Amino acid sequence: MKEISCKLLVIGAGPGGYVCPIRAGQLGIDTVIVEFGKPGGTCLNVGCIPSKALIHAAEEFEKASHLAGGKSPLGISIATPSIDLETTIAWKDGIVSRLNSGVAGLLRKAGVKTVHGWAKFRDGKTVEVQTETGMQVVRAETVVIATGSASVELPSLPFGGLVISSTEALALSEVPERLAVVGGGYIGLELGIAFAKMGARVTVVEALPRVLAQYDAELTRPVVKRLAELGIEVLVGAKAKGLSTKGDALLVETKDGKNAKIVADRILVTVGRKPVVEDWGLEQIDLDMAGKFIRIDDQCRTSMRGIFAVGDVTGEPMLAHRAMAQGEMVAEIVAGHKCSWDKRCIPAICFTDPELITAGLSPEEAKGLGGEIKVGLFPFAANGRAMTKMGEEGFVRVVARADNHLVLGIQAVGQGVSELSTAFGLALEMGARLEDIAGTIHAHPTQGEGFQEAALKALGRAVHI
Repeated sequence: MKEISCKLLVIGAGPGGYVCPIRAGQLGIDTVIVEFGKPGGTCLNVGCIPSKALIHAAEEFEKASHLAGGKSPLGISIATPSIDLETTIAWKDGIVSRLNSGVAGLLRKAGVKTVHGWAKFRDGKTVEVQTETGMQVVRAETVVIATGSASVELPSLPFGGLVISSTEALALSEVPERLAVVGGGYIGLELGIAFAKMGARVTVVEALPRVLAQYDAELTRPVVKRLAELGIEVLVGAKAKGLSTKGDALLVETKDGKNAKIVADRILVTVGRKPVVEDWGLEQIDLDMAGKFIRIDDQCRTSMRGIFAVGDVTGEPMLAHRAMAQGEMVAEIVAGHKCSWDKRCIPAICFTDPELITAGLSPEEAKGLGGEIKVGLFPFAANGRAMTKMGEEGFVRVVARADNHLVLGIQAVGQGVSELSTAFGLALEMGARLEDIAGTIHAHPTQGEGFQEAALKALGRAVHI
């Protein structure tokens, strides 16, 4: 049995998992990473990157479809388009492959040793890795757990055959004629909208009173309107009960207690994600848990000395950029640098149509702190760039304290607003006040002007509305 020793061992090569050893390598730390799959984790391989590729392809196909028949206000007409999903998926796979190679190259460049296999703890300093060539033991002074998360499976709808997770949805060779989506959160709606644009008849089943329940209703209203325009049927307050006897339909209990049957070629289950805490020897070490997640402090330390945890396995928000920031911080700590987690905000984006951004506190959350607040909202219907892009739905909203105008939160909904998330996050991290945003010259014509205008609105001196 081969044995190797290192100063830092990272288990899992997702966003947090690979960033941590790259930074550690840059800092001169002898580092080993263990991963049984391809580098990049869920995000790169079967999540963020491939889903955005599919969403982009769907958007381009929808644009082309609208141009067919010569009725476009842009004066452009084309022949009726078609889509070959197998080719689209191959293009998506090419992007993923390039990024896989890029991450592997960055690890090598940083001097990180990669061990391919499944790691299991023997004790708090030692793991056994089952590789293709046999068992390998890795001993480390410090261990980082970055095992990520996996799709939640419903007992009444186990994955297989007709029932698929987002992973299988991103690898379909043809567009399903009828698609049922169980779960009206961001994953379900992102993929549901994409397939609807490619021609599928989509029905969304959500148990809660409304879709995208993690966002406030004002922010999601333009998305709900767009769902109707795309012909997506939405059943809220409804429960998925299982498959029909013939196995060709989803059985649903509607909000009024009636039984319904949704005939579907595929049933996409997107009811959340769970931390991967099984099958890697958790029982061999003694970690405090926060429910199903590993409990960590503001330095990502677990309850055991010398063991850190980053990313989805530590709980919400399950976002790749959170994991990356945690991974980088842990590498700095292991190198002896003084740092801790003190982030004012972690922007979250929902790549629906239109897109959603939240950074910091919503108006209701800000009110919950006590004290008066100011809210400024600027609609894209008054933004010249949004008009030229035929994307007038949506707005930018800024939430601030009334006494000193400190910005507490920023939200937006609209076409392509995901690219504004960097500005929103920076403003909150820098402790911006309304006057800082209002006094910053924003380039014209851009949708980013809506950010400045929202701050001006909150100050009571809006210019363009």
